[in-house]
Amino acid sequence: MQKADKQPGETRHPPPVKVLSSQLRNAETRGDKVDGCVLKVSRGQHLRVSLVWLQGTVVEVQSDQNTLLLMDETGTFVIEGVRNVPKGKPCLSQGKYVMVMGTVQSVSPVPLIHAVKMADLSDLAALHRHMWKLEVEELQRILTS
Repeated sequence: MQKADKQPGETRHPPPVKVLSSQLRNAETRGDKVDGCVLKVSRGQHLRVSLVWLQGTVVEVQSDQNTLLLMDETGTFVIEGVRNVPKGKPCLSQGKYVMVMGTVQSVSPVPLIHAVKMADLSDLAALHRHMWKLEVEELQRILTS
């Protein structure tokens, strides 16, 4: 079997797209959260996303220990489903700098992401923060060219 072959019943998803929370807040939706949203990126380009990758600082851990409020350099966003994510538990502390991959559930008024993967990036937080916006811009430029 070739790598590109799909097994019966297997669902293929595009790779996650690196985004900033402000891009999700300003995204267009078609009313179907399963389909994700359309981002407005540089040079008037648009990019459809459903699986996203964000990074930010944990601002608040909800009492259910399953929902986080995070903040990146452009605003806040909410992550749900943390308890079901392997290695999600170490991310449940205020002040941690984390990466989250997940599906877009809604974009307004605050983006809501259902987590599928999380990692604590706190050890090198200064480097990750500094590089993040550049990584987002570069990937989106490549995807829209």
